[in-house]
Amino acid sequence: MAGLQNGAPAPQDITVHSQSRVLEISFSDGAAFRIPFELMRVYSPSAEVAGHGPGQETLQTGKRDVTLAGLEPVGNYAIQPAFSDGHDSGIFSWDYLYFLGSQQDKLWADYTARLEAAGVDRDAPMPEKAGSSCASH
Repeated sequence: MAGLQNGAPAPQDITVHSQSRVLEISFSDGAAFRIPFELMRVYSPSAEVAGHGPGQETLQTGKRDVTLAGLEPVGNYAIQPAFSDGHDSGIFSWDYLYFLGSQQDKLWADYTARLEAAGVDRDAPMPEKAGSSCASH
């Protein structure tokens, strides 16, 4: 979902609610959503999270308390949030934000089912990536 589908609703207002950790967004068709930052983070459209195709997703954990450190516009079709855990490579098109907002219940159910299937808790820390190093050069 790189941009806007022809005739798709456009955002009218976007508000970051830092204390409640939700992004409030209203669209031209009258729909309005309050999308939790955690949902945005675990469903980030970035390759780091979504992979490069079906089955390549990386299950995200430990994101309950994630906040937005920044939010930048991307052209006239998307926003790019910077999350407090350092993740900032996801570009959220208006279409994708509409999808996240309108499908929240199903997405949460899918996420909790994937956690259960993996035998991990929602608040478990993310495992270290193979080959990653914290050493500075």
